[in-house]
Amino acid sequence: MTDSNKPRYAFFDGDFVPFENAKVSVMTHAFNYGTGVFEGIRGYWNDDHQRLYLVALREHYSRLRKNSAMMCIALPYTVDELIDMTVRLVTMNEFSSDVYIRPIAYKSSEQIGVSMEGVADAFTLIAAPFGNYVDIDRGLSVTVSSWQRTADNAIPGRAKVTGNYANTALVKNEAVMNGYDEGLVLNHLGHVIEGSAENLFLVRDNVLLTPGREEGILEGITRDIIIRLAAAELDCATIERPIARSELYYADEIFLTGTGAQVAPVTQVDRRKVGNGQVGPISRALQKMYFDVVRGRNNKYASLLTPAETSAAGQRAPVSVTAH
Repeated sequence: MTDSNKPRYAFFDGDFVPFENAKVSVMTHAFNYGTGVFEGIRGYWNDDHQRLYLVALREHYSRLRKNSAMMCIALPYTVDELIDMTVRLVTMNEFSSDVYIRPIAYKSSEQIGVSMEGVADAFTLIAAPFGNYVDIDRGLSVTVSSWQRTADNAIPGRAKVTGNYANTALVKNEAVMNGYDEGLVLNHLGHVIEGSAENLFLVRDNVLLTPGREEGILEGITRDIIIRLAAAELDCATIERPIARSELYYADEIFLTGTGAQVAPVTQVDRRKVGNGQVGPISRALQKMYFDVVRGRNNKYASLLTPAETSAAGQRAPVSVTAH
């Protein structure tokens, strides 16, 4: 990252501060034990409109509050306050490119001991320029990982717990080491449930198939948008049900979705072609529709977007936000 596009400010310890001052101690509970929850949020720059469009802020922050409660982390901000805070942050940083936004609620006491009882809570918010997480302009090559997804009764995948992403890292790293772009994971029942950090869709006979929430998936926000677009724009139904591993080799199309991955077509699984080995028509159509929506080019779905006027309002001084 060059000096010209480094973030200038972060929200940390209850206030907006210079980015370089947003630091935690090496003794921080969350650093040592993974006791935090986070969201990944994207903002897309529209050059014609000269503004950033922040995607599904309300949905992301509603999920963050649920996940914080699951992990016994007190988050002292409402969804509306978190939305306002995020708009202020990207405005202050004067971004004029696509950005990635990372809010984290975490256990912040500087102490040794794994129990969360009596451990203080904190919240931080950062944003930085960000491009594609995976190459979405071609079909991905993926493999079924030897690593299993952690079970809901161990560390629930739906909660986006920071410590659980050691599991994600093992899946992704194994795939890359073996020459693949991404790994797919099985749950304890042997069902395929998602990518290392993405939701999974198969296409068979013009119907979308995707694992249901009861399988232990992340309840993906991009996943929900794609299901909505498929129904409204393509008249394409989505069936949520368990997916057997062998179904990967029978699929007409496969694609992954997520804030990071966006809509990423898959053309090869375990060295086997998906369909004819090319990006399929439904995957490509949904990818285009998705980008029209998130870049503010389709007013039909404007309610999913929160605009940030970074060029005009970027001179505002840092603003304190007080917890209540």
